[in-house]
Amino acid sequence: MKASFVLAIGLGMLVPCYDATAAESHVLTEERGLALATELRTQKPAETFTSSGMLRSRDSNGRWRAQIPVQLEVKIGVDSWQSVYRALDAKGALIETLVVTHYESSPNRYEHWQRPNSSNKSAVDGVLTGEAAAVPFAESDFWLSDLGLEFLHWPGQRLAGHEMRKGRACYILESVNPSQRGSAYARVRSWVDTEHRGILRAEAYDSSNKLVKEFSVGSFKKVDGKWQLKSMEIRDERTDARTRLEFDLEFEER
Repeated sequence: MKASFVLAIGLGMLVPCYDATAAESHVLTEERGLALATELRTQKPAETFTSSGMLRSRDSNGRWRAQIPVQLEVKIGVDSWQSVYRALDAKGALIETLVVTHYESSPNRYEHWQRPNSSNKSAVDGVLTGEAAAVPFAESDFWLSDLGLEFLHWPGQRLAGHEMRKGRACYILESVNPSQRGSAYARVRSWVDTEHRGILRAEAYDSSNKLVKEFSVGSFKKVDGKWQLKSMEIRDERTDARTRLEFDLEFEER
């Protein structure tokens, strides 16, 4: 709540004089932010589909490692939907699987499996929720929780304004983590396209308000009335390592 102070003559103290308009505006931005976050996390794809792509990662020294083939399968349920990510080796054998189940009124559920003797030692197998899902997928800079847009489930959401990104009009959404101590991210700032409600860019900050990661969408296009994503990238601000996820979709980039 914004407050200005006036000197109370004769009392020798400062008395707060609250700006009711500013207070109402603050509440309104929180209501709009929560409504936008709810809309984003409950968007269900229109139909089941499968797409192939590649994960390309660059380390902090600028060296790109070998591409990792990936498959994305989206499955539609009655009150939920699933995003299934599969990482494959050069011969097409399965090495890692992530199933993100998105519910309309419940937290995400992350199911993660790796091939025995996997080199991805920092990831955990089994069923995960919340902060426990902040572990890498296929040794990349994408965490399981990043792929599930976990920050949209935080209770603290605020509409922080409007701005242009990639030539598109965007809402700015601020998401605040309720449990910041020892957490992966304390705050996430997102730019959401006002037309198709897709996140074009997101910045994640730690509890010291230092930038941790940057997420950006590469190219997309509306196909048969639906927005299709071709590429996205995430960069670790602390190491300058980055990972790009590219899908095999044929259309003219914008």
